[in-house]
Amino acid sequence: MAPRRARTRRFKKSFNHFRPRRVSQLYAAAANLIDDGVASEREVSQTLGFSRSAFQRFQNEPPSQREQSDMDVLPMVITTFHRHRRRYGARRIAADMKLQGFPIGRERAAKLLQIAGLSAIQPKSFKPRTTESRHTLGYNANLLLEQPEPIGINELWVGDITYIPIVRKGFAYMATLMDRFSRRIIGWSVAMDMTEGLVIETLQKAIRNRQPGGSLIHHTDRGGQYAGKKYRAIIERSSMRQSMSRAGDCYDNAFMESCFGTIKTELQMTEYESYREALKELTEFIHYYNTSRLHSSLGYLSPSRFEATVPC
Repeated sequence: MAPRRARTRRFKKSFNHFRPRRVSQLYAAAANLIDDGVASEREVSQTLGFSRSAFQRFQNEPPSQREQSDMDVLPMVITTFHRHRRRYGARRIAADMKLQGFPIGRERAAKLLQIAGLSAIQPKSFKPRTTESRHTLGYNANLLLEQPEPIGINELWVGDITYIPIVRKGFAYMATLMDRFSRRIIGWSVAMDMTEGLVIETLQKAIRNRQPGGSLIHHTDRGGQYAGKKYRAIIERSSMRQSMSRAGDCYDNAFMESCFGTIKTELQMTEYESYREALKELTEFIHYYNTSRLHSSLGYLSPSRFEATVPC
């Protein structure tokens, strides 16, 4: 048997992942730790400060039907929470459990997360980003001001560029295009510079992926990359209508700002050690974002699943 001090440290470390709020939950957690051989009954009662005789009475009494149900569901909630890397709170946990065939309400999901001592990554507050738009390439009117909400895919694409911090390199840049109807990221690219080539590559990927018909609105900010001759030529050949945000009004493209905020928050983005590391993690996350992440605005479906429910 491990020395008492080492076993106690291991016990406390294990218990940090499971912080019950009620006496019955405390006893249930303690019983699990004892059954797993993490600590003895005496060590558990001394560390957590409860009566051994009361704990023994609890063990001899069968749990209520509700408590037993909670203990049965709790491991699935914890697994779902960690599978999504701390990105899901109670609402999305409840929606994901329903998709798994184990429907639970939001309040119950919140209670089980609290029992397990788990809390989701919190998004940062929205901070407008200023775009460099002092160029002489011309601008387009904002077509969204009087445009109704899209009712199908390939009606409205929105795009933007954000920075990706790289250790000793400064910044890489990611350009993205999103289908506004389904929130699906339909094209994206990363490069070490922020030239017209970055957004052209993104647009070409989106066109190959979606093969859009005519009259699609392509909306971005007023950045010079989106006003370049080559970029405009691709848009014209594809029969798209180009739209740009009003000068100095970042809220005109708030959906892309929000998307970038989600990506950076849920990746807990600080600085990547290399361009290759950044590209690998972004590739994995965008696949997850499109195919697995539940979006509240889509009725708690992923973009790809939402698109599958829309009649052609």
